Amino acid sequence: MHTERKLAVAVRADLADWQKLNVTAFVVSGIGAAHPDLVGEDYADGSGARYLPMFVHPVLVYAGDGPGLTRAFRRATSRGLEVAVYTDDLFATGNDVDNRAAVAKVATDDLVLAGFAVVGSSKEVDKVFDKLRFHP
Repeated sequence: MHTERKLAVAVRADLADWQKLNVTAFVVSGIGAAHPDLVGEDYADGSGARYLPMFVHPVLVYAGDGPGLTRAFRRATSRGLEVAVYTDDLFATGNDVDNRAAVAKVATDDLVLAGFAVVGSSKEVDKVFDKLRFHP
């Protein structure tokens, strides 16, 4: 299915599996919060039990080393794409207030990215992630 918009996540390949999953979950939540139009309708099973809605588009997940993520991140920000970030410092915090404070302490060029997510036009997102590979 071809769409005009694309959601994509990059996670650093050297993280533990639980960290990769955690980073992915956190950064896509930012996209859902900022773009409720990307979230579909509630789900229901055959017994009538209701479930929360999900994104209407697939979320592509890429992996790369630190320099690869930094390159893709810089490409995303230079193209004006909306970005959600997760830095290494957030693994040591325990709440949203401390998360925001940890990111605020570090200049953009000095962020140590564990991962990030973007939403944008398919063409622009493809350009951002052109050197990264899909997560295995």
